[in-house]
Amino acid sequence: MAEMLPYLLGFFPDDSIVVVGLQGPELQQGGVIRVDIPDDPAVWPRVAGDTARLLVELSEQRYERPAQVLVYLCRDPAPGAGSARRVLAGLGPLSAALAAAFEREGVGVKESLCVSGGSWWSFLCTGADCCDPGGTPIRSADGPGPLAAAATFAGLAPRGSRKTITAGLAPVGPPEALTLREAIEQAGAPFIRELAGPGGRAGAVDRTARMLAGAVTEFRAGARALDADRVARLLIGLQDKLGRDRAAEYSEPDELVAAQRLWRYLAQRCVPPFEHLAPPPMTLLAWTAWLAGDTATARIVLARALDIDPGYTLAHLLHESINGGLLPDLLLESVRRERAGRATPPSSRPGPASDPAPPRQARPRGTDRHTAGLDDGAGTQQDAPDAGGAAGPGGPAPEQTAEGPDAEPAEGGPPAGAAEGPRRRLARRRLRLPVQRRHRDHAVGG
Repeated sequence: MAEMLPYLLGFFPDDSIVVVGLQGPELQQGGVIRVDIPDDPAVWPRVAGDTARLLVELSEQRYERPAQVLVYLCRDPAPGAGSARRVLAGLGPLSAALAAAFEREGVGVKESLCVSGGSWWSFLCTGADCCDPGGTPIRSADGPGPLAAAATFAGLAPRGSRKTITAGLAPVGPPEALTLREAIEQAGAPFIRELAGPGGRAGAVDRTARMLAGAVTEFRAGARALDADRVARLLIGLQDKLGRDRAAEYSEPDELVAAQRLWRYLAQRCVPPFEHLAPPPMTLLAWTAWLAGDTATARIVLARALDIDPGYTLAHLLHESINGGLLPDLLLESVRRERAGRATPPSSRPGPASDPAPPRQARPRGTDRHTAGLDDGAGTQQDAPDAGGAAGPGGPAPEQTAEGPDAEPAEGGPPAGAAEGPRRRLARRRLRLPVQRRHRDHAVGG
């Protein structure tokens, strides 16, 4: 059973609670969930209760109430922290808490295993002659058992461990990180001037789209890197959800490999103190992974994006869709329609080109406005695209103005070099951009 875990999840779980629901009289596999093992044992009873309720709720939504469950507690020994037997003893209370939680839900635990150090032990095995005290070795990929071989033949292949996939998103280090940090700091003021200039937000989004097109073309031709200034401008442009949605349009089969490499590359360039810029490229990476059928990577990347910004709406939308067993087809259809509509000349579109746009209804100042995008109708303060009142690396965010979190920067704003006015400060806050600094203690207005 433990050998099949990576094939069920699509990756090798680590520091994880994995629960598999068993349905009907024949105990067929139902829903599968994975939860991090909390470091603090004091919260294990609460987490166990939440896990049991979640599996039962999800199973009832998609299948039926589970008759029994299989529980796996996966944790390898920490370096220098003892053996797998010590892990087994340490996780005993968590296994007991999970058994009690499922009992309260009216669901029995058929088996509860500790998976550690390449072997497994049963928490339900109490007799001296029940299980090997040294554990039962798990067959490796080099010598798989019949179930793992069948899974491989069916095209199921784990993508590596969760830690490995997450580590692949980590920011790059010096010396590149120093160059990137300076480039991102320098990119903030010019972008604010774009937003406040004659082209306004639409002009800034169009420039982001042109830069994205160039970057995707280069990566399709085999490029592996971009210069720091382009990286900085792309990262900042993707903070606007309209720019991010243009990026999501690179979703055709012949674009996915290059797009995934580009989004991963950009996510890795969100160096400290700009980690908060990472959720958009991470979410785009997850989107392309989902389209490519790699839901395991998509889940892990989305979880990381939500760790950085729990309020990032599109990451929530994709995460819930994947966990709900949905396919990306409807969302992909919407993305394709938007892309095709922009490529169609106005004269070819239905209706006369001179039709006036319908009047916009006034809304109370400070209320939410749903801007067209992948996550319409579910916008949050962060995804519009500000970040609440969080302080950015350039200092504390300005106080929110009476115009509300979604107020647009005015077109035809002050020229470059002018003192920063309320609307430009608001635009800076919305995108959490740093104040450009010429010297350590002297901010330059942008």
